[in-house]
Amino acid sequence: MIKTIEWTKDGVRMLDQRLLPSEETYLMLRSYEEVADAIRNMVVRGAPAIGVSAAMGIALGASQSVGTSVADLEDDFGYICKLMGETRPTAVNLFWAIERMRSTFERARKLANVEEIKKILVSEALRIFDEDIASNRAIGRHGAPLIPDGATVLTHCNAGALATAGDYGTALGVIRGARDAGKKIAVIADETRPFLQGLRLTAWELAKDDIPVTVITDNMAGHVMKGGKVDAVVVGADRIAANGDTANKIGTYMVAVLAREHGIPFYVAAPMTTLDFSLSTGEEIPIEERAASEVTHIREHQLGPDGVAVHNPAFDVTPNQLITAIITDRGVARAPFLDSLKKLSEAQASAVGENVT
Repeated sequence: MIKTIEWTKDGVRMLDQRLLPSEETYLMLRSYEEVADAIRNMVVRGAPAIGVSAAMGIALGASQSVGTSVADLEDDFGYICKLMGETRPTAVNLFWAIERMRSTFERARKLANVEEIKKILVSEALRIFDEDIASNRAIGRHGAPLIPDGATVLTHCNAGALATAGDYGTALGVIRGARDAGKKIAVIADETRPFLQGLRLTAWELAKDDIPVTVITDNMAGHVMKGGKVDAVVVGADRIAANGDTANKIGTYMVAVLAREHGIPFYVAAPMTTLDFSLSTGEEIPIEERAASEVTHIREHQLGPDGVAVHNPAFDVTPNQLITAIITDRGVARAPFLDSLKKLSEAQASAVGENVT
């Protein structure tokens, strides 16, 4: 099992994904500031993993608060949540996790003292971690029947164990689910410029899992599709609007257009926590703009000329009409997504209510 994030008595232990595949290095983050920096600087990335990391960072910061009253702890807690919310604007799981920790704090403050509240917050962060593992397994189970035996699946970026709490992943969870169902599956991974998540991370993950993988550059996707070498596309998501429009790593929209042109099913795999019903369409999704150096440099090696203008959006939005289905931990949604996603959300809320009662 790949352990992307782990809670320990010394702090939050995190695999430094910036160094993969050449170095498998784990960082011990001993403060909420260090966790926030790790999210911002892409030590950890992927919407579900960011959410879990934020929850653990908030729990860590609260547990280290020196406030002696609930009011003191509340002040510290509010600042910690604000800092976490400023790290990555597109991944909705970040804000979902922050709001869940806020709700937990509000419930706990009415019943518990400072030390008990701290323990409750840690327990909630660990619950979020466990739920993410379970949800990825469910995505794999729901998605596996959509992948034919002997299929070659193209994926973009990394939506595997490294993009989640660990173990299975979302898009790669569907591939692993098909494999675990006894199907023979091969993968084509886009390299995913400019941060090379497909080359560095997806290829590393699948090789460790003995799943055949071939890496192509991003501008080869149309060529391999035209050649009949792709049977399905499965990608992850960082935010899904109410109508099914999906934000994912930059380049996903291009892959979706090519898949439609060549009659290839295009699937999005994501937990229900990635849905943002407050947004009607993908036009409302904030798109993070990252540093020019990610394009002009590979690590410390400069590729571009000094002073060249760079546009570096981290995500793009795929319109729902290009999406064959959205695979969630509650089931598979198909067009019209406004209705099908709403039904899955209502079923989830009902199940949560039954568990509470």
